[in-house]
This record gives sequence, C-alpha cells and structure tokens, in this order.
Amino acid sequence: MEAVWTRFLPSVQRAAEIIASGELGEIWWLQADLGFPAPDRPDSRLWRREDGGGALMDVGVYPLTWALICLGRPDSLTATAHLTDGGVDSETALTLSYSSGAQVQAMTSLTAATSQTATVCGAKGMLRCNAPLFNPSELTITSSSAEQRVENFAPVGRGYTYQLREVIRCLQQGLLESPTMPLADTLTTMSLLDQARSQAGISYPGD
Repeated sequence: MEAVWTRFLPSVQRAAEIIASGELGEIWWLQADLGFPAPDRPDSRLWRREDGGGALMDVGVYPLTWALICLGRPDSLTATAHLTDGGVDSETALTLSYSSGAQVQAMTSLTAATSQTATVCGAKGMLRCNAPLFNPSELTITSSSAEQRVENFAPVGRGYTYQLREVIRCLQQGLLESPTMPLADTLTTMSLLDQARSQAGISYPGD
C-alpha cells in the first residue's frame, strides 16, 4: 500500500463522505496548496536532484490526494515549474481539468509559506480544511445560503495510527489491497506526477 497516510485520517475520511453525499452539490472547483520555506542548505535532500529533491515529488502528492478524493482522475493536466540551478523545482503549479468542466488548481513550493489548505467548491456549498491539508483537524462547511458549521477532529498520535490500523485489518482479512487506498489510485497518482514532470522539465538521474 502506498504510504499516503492522509487518506486514512478521520477528518479526510469525513471530507470524502461529505463530498460523496452530495451536500456540496456537483463539485466544480478545488484549490489546494502546500508550500514552506525549505532549509537554505545545498546539502539538504530537498534541493538535491540526485536525491529526488524538489517541491512536486516531495509534497505534490498531498494536493493531488485531495483532487483524487473529490473528482478522481482528470481528463487533462498542465504543469509549470521554476527550476533551480541544481535542476529541481522550487515551485510547481498544476491545473487539472475534467470533462464536466470542473477544475483543480494545485500549488507546491519550497520557498513560499502558503496557506497549506484545501478548498472544495460545489453548486450547493463549500468545504475548507484547516492547515495543514495533509493532517487537518477542522473542516468548515458553508452552504450556498451562507449557513456554516465547523467539524473538529482530534487525531490519535501524529496521525499515522489510522493507516497502520488499516494495514493490520487488511492483513487479518487477507485483503490484497485497501479499499481506502486501492492500487489503481497509486498508479493514477504516479501517472499524474510523471505527466507533470514531463511538462515542467523535471528529471532525475534515474529516469
């Protein structure tokens, strides 16, 4: 199983439940960002191409996770990036487009302190998670009539517990994959990251 522990958090599971319930109506737009000023050291793995550094491959999976939860695999993807002299991306911006007309804007950065949130907008309302989007403790749901409610969560430990529990459950039940993080989603995520790297000119020695 891919180690996207965020998928198993109660807050993210609840967000997925709300989206699937139709409470927000048809989803038309999602914005998700994850950025932080990385250590300004040339020996940091985040800045080293030979170590797989760069914003997209380090934190890009988290905005993409929200996109897949909300809308599934996009019909097209565009990516732009700023590459350092060392050949890694300090920022990468993604736009995912769907045949329905829905759009996703995802931003990753190793230089900017971003909001680190996800906002899901539908025909009937909006859902926003608090920072950080990879381990949110609060969801704010706002209806189209401006009625608002907040749902709070208190994760056990640092948040990894929930995926560990799911791994144990799958092993005990003899499951070959988890319905929460199926193998197809892992392949989709890697395919999207490969498309983004190709468009943005991000490459590594092992390619």
